[in-house]
Amino acid sequence: MGSGALVLNATYEPLCVVSVRRAAILVLSAKAVCVADGDGILHSARNALPVPSVVRLTRFVRVPYRTHVGLSRRAIFARDNWRCVYCRGPAETIDHVFPRSRGGRHAWENVVAACAKCNHTKGDKTPAELGWRLHSLPAAPKGIAWRVLGHRAPDPRWADWLDLREAEAA
Repeated sequence: MGSGALVLNATYEPLCVVSVRRAAILVLSAKAVCVADGDGILHSARNALPVPSVVRLTRFVRVPYRTHVGLSRRAIFARDNWRCVYCRGPAETIDHVFPRSRGGRHAWENVVAACAKCNHTKGDKTPAELGWRLHSLPAAPKGIAWRVLGHRAPDPRWADWLDLREAEAA
């Protein structure tokens, strides 16, 4: 079974990702209908149900969205493609571009993924003081895919409901 199922509002707007078990319960209780099947079949004593990959709620749910994506270690690594922004090697740690010891903020625009060697070498200096440049400028991720998925890797079957090109560009 897949890791989860995408839940759509009655208007086909992506809401969240839930476990396959929760998606099956929504379908069986008639609170949702299966829009796209995943791999496999769920069996009970009397029924067989295709594993849901995408479900649509039968009633509209009003959900107030946050205007920003939450900052987390895993989300920083996902945004930077698990690569060090200084040397493009594999990222192991996070680094504050403008060090916190010198007044730098813990925000999307100041936090990047870094390898341990670059992070240790940089210490409490700025990249400009070392003559380094960032391969990509840090920014908060944008788009519905980041708001719904966060740092999760999207299932290819969800591409019709999520604008994944927008997420990759951010």
